[in-house]
Amino acid sequence: MRYTPLKAIAALAVAGLMLAGCSSGSLSDEDGATEPSDGAGTETSTAPDAGTGELTPVTVGLLQIAPHAAVQLAINEGIFEKHGLDVEFQLGQGGAALLPAVSSGSIEFAVGNPLSILVAASQGLPMQIIAGYSYQQTGVPASGLVVKSDSGIDSWGDLEGKTVAVNAINTLGDLGTMGLVAEDGGDPAAVQFTEIAFPDQLAQLEQGNIDAAWIPEPFISAALATEGMEFLGNTFDVIPGLYSTVTFTTATFAEENPETVAAFAAAIAEATEFAEANEDLNRAEIVEYTGMPAEVVDTIELETLTGDLDPAILEELTALALKYGLLTSEPDLDAVIAIP
Repeated sequence: MRYTPLKAIAALAVAGLMLAGCSSGSLSDEDGATEPSDGAGTETSTAPDAGTGELTPVTVGLLQIAPHAAVQLAINEGIFEKHGLDVEFQLGQGGAALLPAVSSGSIEFAVGNPLSILVAASQGLPMQIIAGYSYQQTGVPASGLVVKSDSGIDSWGDLEGKTVAVNAINTLGDLGTMGLVAEDGGDPAAVQFTEIAFPDQLAQLEQGNIDAAWIPEPFISAALATEGMEFLGNTFDVIPGLYSTVTFTTATFAEENPETVAAFAAAIAEATEFAEANEDLNRAEIVEYTGMPAEVVDTIELETLTGDLDPAILEELTALALKYGLLTSEPDLDAVIAIP
């Protein structure tokens, strides 16, 4: 493994972009922002050539959450080398660091939530989604809303007039909640959202300071094991197959390094397929990668990993984000979605 911590990209941190998504453990996503860039800082890599034994070095930005352990597993298994790549990863202190780092050319790739990328593209950043990465099966509580059993909240529409905690405002958590409240006949504008870090939400719910908590694993398993708590539903169900994270780079890097981008996308596809086919190995790697206890990792719900990318899902996400104002202008999806 070649690993270095992700340095802050302070020069790019300006108001305007939301870079939050699901996160577990100590590295919860927070709001972040970037300044539009033309990608001039991106360095050009040579094309990979696994046949000659020469590997192209690239860096991918990750969060220290369970799904992203599959990248480390793929490094261990030599999957990236098979595709002619020498991969190191850098951990972001929440999603706010990842997109600016890719945009500035500090790193070549990252895995992050798709809404942040769509927002960035709508504001002029030339970002490209080149592969899928992870999603949550419909009905599977890998994340979602937890409420008190005696709260009287039995359906999404019951959240009208209630306070829902999310780790960051204007992200996939509140977007999915609003969409499902509306589908259930409630008024999504009447739901109050408040920012509370994932590790603190259960205590706030128990104390009655909030009415519902939007949390991922391992926090949701801990919450549902707590007496008096129940699962309302998964906000990702608002769009079946909605990606929690996707793989992305910049249009500039992709144009200058098409073979490297194609190789990386193919390696991600193989890496996610390998992790899905070898759950025991994947869970063991999650323990090492996240630092979570093995007894916790053995019981958590895992997201589904896939390198496949369905543009229709991103089109639905764009439409929903426009409907509820998380996007103020429509990004050019033909430019953003670039499957090698």
